[in-house]
Amino acid sequence: MSRRARVSPAEAGLPDGGARRRTPGLRREEVAVLAGVGASWYQWLEQGRDISVSPQVVDSVARVLRLSGAERRHLYVLAGLNPPVPEVEPDRRDMCDGLRRMIDAWMPYPAHIMDLYYNCVLYNDAAATVLGMRPDITQNCLVDFFTDPMYRSRSKSWAENARTVVAQFRAASAARPGDEGFRQVLADLSAASEEFVALWAERDIEDAGQIRKELDHPVVGLLHVEASVLKMPVRPDLSIVLHTPMDEVTAGKLEWLASPEGRRGAMYPVAG
Repeated sequence: MSRRARVSPAEAGLPDGGARRRTPGLRREEVAVLAGVGASWYQWLEQGRDISVSPQVVDSVARVLRLSGAERRHLYVLAGLNPPVPEVEPDRRDMCDGLRRMIDAWMPYPAHIMDLYYNCVLYNDAAATVLGMRPDITQNCLVDFFTDPMYRSRSKSWAENARTVVAQFRAASAARPGDEGFRQVLADLSAASEEFVALWAERDIEDAGQIRKELDHPVVGLLHVEASVLKMPVRPDLSIVLHTPMDEVTAGKLEWLASPEGRRGAMYPVAG
């Protein structure tokens, strides 16, 4: 009822005739007509009666009431249905400046942001210096995990983490069956890495969380970090990966690498 009151007849494409209404917004009968359902049925829906509701009808009502993605999913829950996969709201697509500030503030520790398909969207200077992220690789975190010789040479925990990385990618792709983006990454990586093909065939599945990494940096030696994957509800298409040192020695080495002296000593590409 509250959302119906917020939509004017003009916004819904209806003539208001210039007459003054006793109640603001749309009438129940108007919502029913626009959504293609019976007036009585729509009244029962607002009253929360025990009626059969399909996802198609919920979507029609959500469209008429101009619900946001979060409101639409909430309506699914109220109707006793499994909510749809979250989508990015049009007015939330441009958040790169704020995300850049966030990962830059994580310095001197590595941080990067990737999309649904593991394509790297942003990374900070420490991710370049420590993880070897740079413009001349594929910029897909999964593909580079298997094919980038620089990362492979630094990662002492590569074999241990490879199974987890593949299992997490399977979980992400399984949540969006038929998605062409996942199919393309799968095809590209299957053609490039027999190791990936073997692990993919094991059909392990695991939600994204935390992975411990042991890295042997050519300048400062061993680094022990823990990568944590975070999600932002307003940008469900992005994952924020923050690396945290697991001991004071590693923290000190990362701080030195980010210093002017460390940058000169490393002589490795740094993200611009």
